[in-house]
Amino acid sequence: MTKEVYPPGTLYQPQTTIPFYFQTDHHKPYETYHGKNVSVKYFIRVVIERKFLPPMTYDEEIIVHIPNPEPTLNESIKMEVGIEECLHIEFTYSKRFYHLNDYIMGHIHFLLVRIKIKYMELAVIRRESSGEGVALSAIANHMSGAGGGGNGNETGGSIVTETQTLTKFEIMDGAPVKGEVIPVKLYLGGIGADLTPTFDAGINRFTVKYYLNLVLVDEDDRRYFKQQEIILWRKDIG
Repeated sequence: MTKEVYPPGTLYQPQTTIPFYFQTDHHKPYETYHGKNVSVKYFIRVVIERKFLPPMTYDEEIIVHIPNPEPTLNESIKMEVGIEECLHIEFTYSKRFYHLNDYIMGHIHFLLVRIKIKYMELAVIRRESSGEGVALSAIANHMSGAGGGGNGNETGGSIVTETQTLTKFEIMDGAPVKGEVIPVKLYLGGIGADLTPTFDAGINRFTVKYYLNLVLVDEDDRRYFKQQEIILWRKDIG
């Protein structure tokens, strides 16, 4: 949007205040986002045109937050995973949608344990994908299930994916027994990294998704993990 805020003329005073106002509710469809390969920025640009000299230009970034209503449907997440005849666990999270200052609550139930587990940890992972056709790739990944983990980047065709572990903590130390239940409670507001809402592929350029990554490590340092996507949304500005 462009608006003339002062007519042609001469400024004699050392300081001049010029008020302006933009009604821009319908011109900010996406939140401010600063990622690895993608940035969504909004800024005010002041341009002073001069008669015989180049224009003077000054930019000042503004931060856009877009609160959303609470999802009407927010079902719990329940999955059973394991290794045949060796390990069978059931993990449950109370819901799928979380606002940015929410907390994640759930539990992990060990139904079968025949391997010696050394410890178990839970991580929150952010995955940013950008490039042409990222919307089609997101649909394909959703249908095939999420995989991978850790930090790094992956490049497939014109799509670049950056994966970042935002936080992780140990939720169990030592070998569990059959029937044991491990509680989980993770406060999203305590994560040091800046959380953003989940970005879908509606603009066909990039997506930002968040995952809970459950990792079990046995005494031979073999790692078993399972990822589950969670949806983040903004409840309040700030």
